[in-house]
Amino acid sequence: MAFAALGTAATLAAGAALTPATAATPQPQAQAQPLERTQRYVALGDSYASGPVIPRQNDLTCLRSNANYPSLIRNELGLTDFRDVTCMGAKTDDMFQQQRDTRRPPQLDAVDRGTRLVTLSVGGNDIDFADILKRCTHPFQPVPEGNPCQRYFSQRGTDDLDQRINDTAPKVAALLKAIHKKAPRARVAVVGYPAIIGDDAQACRKSLRVAEGDVPYLRGTLRRLNAMLRQQAVAQGDLYVNTNARTADHDACRPWNERWIEGIAPVNPWTAAAFHPNARGEKAMSEAVLDALIFGPRR
Repeated sequence: MAFAALGTAATLAAGAALTPATAATPQPQAQAQPLERTQRYVALGDSYASGPVIPRQNDLTCLRSNANYPSLIRNELGLTDFRDVTCMGAKTDDMFQQQRDTRRPPQLDAVDRGTRLVTLSVGGNDIDFADILKRCTHPFQPVPEGNPCQRYFSQRGTDDLDQRINDTAPKVAALLKAIHKKAPRARVAVVGYPAIIGDDAQACRKSLRVAEGDVPYLRGTLRRLNAMLRQQAVAQGDLYVNTNARTADHDACRPWNERWIEGIAPVNPWTAAAFHPNARGEKAMSEAVLDALIFGPRR
């Protein structure tokens, strides 16, 4: 996701099944079959997949790291045909059309009939995480009391963020269908977002500059976003990867040496971006994907 408002730091499967389900109703997961080294793996998604600032950056336009979770999966599986088109700021629309911010081609262009594995991280920019951070964090002024963020997004009587998630759901569904149309033999893994916000409101107030009353609200928003992604994945017979559970004890509100997700001020701004996974976080995400590919989905 892109968090340009907060500066540079915030700009920001040993096995895989080869038989997808393309129907709109839930389909049983096919038993995993070994993915051959020469079969194609394509990584799609936003900055949670691209790994902004994490050394070594091999695409400065997209802020893409060679230590992001797709690259780690590729290395673990020893795959020789790998296409990583993940890019900061990407939305579902950028899968189909030129990405507005980076002028990169549609990410779906990388997917073809020879593709056997696709990972997808998307949805956060569709609900405008940059706007949420702008409204809910207080980097340059005292952190207020209460829950001003929740009140702002609920001032019209309904939760605007819930509506954004609901509006994103059909876009994710259409994207998954398009992936299967282009790569009918590919297994698709929808990768959920990791644990950004913990349950220690005082710690989150300090590390994220978020009002304590807004901590449970924002945690709930992330939970609902991931639930929507899981629902859409299951509806297409695809795999949902729960990275939130894998990173739950290493959220951005933990002490610096325990964080796999950075807070508003990364311990080293040259090795990780604010509000994003650091190298340990990307590694944890790769392990969650590999575990799901091998052993099947977990709640």
